[in-house]
Amino acid sequence: MEVKIEASWKEVLKNEFTKPYFQQIVTFLKTEKAAGKIIYPPGSLIFNAFSQTPFTKLKVVILGQDPYHGPGQAHGLSFSVQNGIKPPPSLVNIYKEIQNDIGIAMPQQYGNLTKWAQQGVLLLNAALTVRTNEPFSHAKIGWSQFTDAVIQTISNEKKGIVFLLWGRFAQEKQILIDETKHFVLKAAHPSPFSADKGFFGCKHFSKTNELLSKQGLTPVDWKLLSP
Repeated sequence: MEVKIEASWKEVLKNEFTKPYFQQIVTFLKTEKAAGKIIYPPGSLIFNAFSQTPFTKLKVVILGQDPYHGPGQAHGLSFSVQNGIKPPPSLVNIYKEIQNDIGIAMPQQYGNLTKWAQQGVLLLNAALTVRTNEPFSHAKIGWSQFTDAVIQTISNEKKGIVFLLWGRFAQEKQILIDETKHFVLKAAHPSPFSADKGFFGCKHFSKTNELLSKQGLTPVDWKLLSP
């Protein structure tokens, strides 16, 4: 089966694509589409996080849970929305923390995080697809097995990656990470329901850059400019 995914990821994940669970994901998505279901993100963007952040350039992982389920929002990057869509509440809070942490003004009307991804920040959702207006509708079709394998592969094959785990769901993935060779930063989820319980003030953006700099790596330029 031919999976259209960036070459360096295709190499390190090649065994996953041959496993029965992955074939079940493909069959499920084809069945949904045949039944007229609208699925986000569009097919060409399901693996966008991998396209924008090749395995060879990976430095940071920000783990999300589920793609946005409204029209025009999801484009395969966790917490990010397409051009023309206002930042959703969690992203607004991420912007607030960046401004408080490192003092740069973030855009109010622009939520496309592709610039981060292109600097080596893997914006990975645990589920890579969702049915329109039905959050978590694809959460149990096998994606978690795939994305757990992605996290474990990163842990096994790389060194010095900074993992940002926001909220209980993301923190449950900590067991997949070898902390003797990687860095794990944990905080509350940036959602309006929990951001004031430990996300605000976590300073993860400056801490990430300190950890990268100590390894001789280029820090992430978190600043975003509206197009």
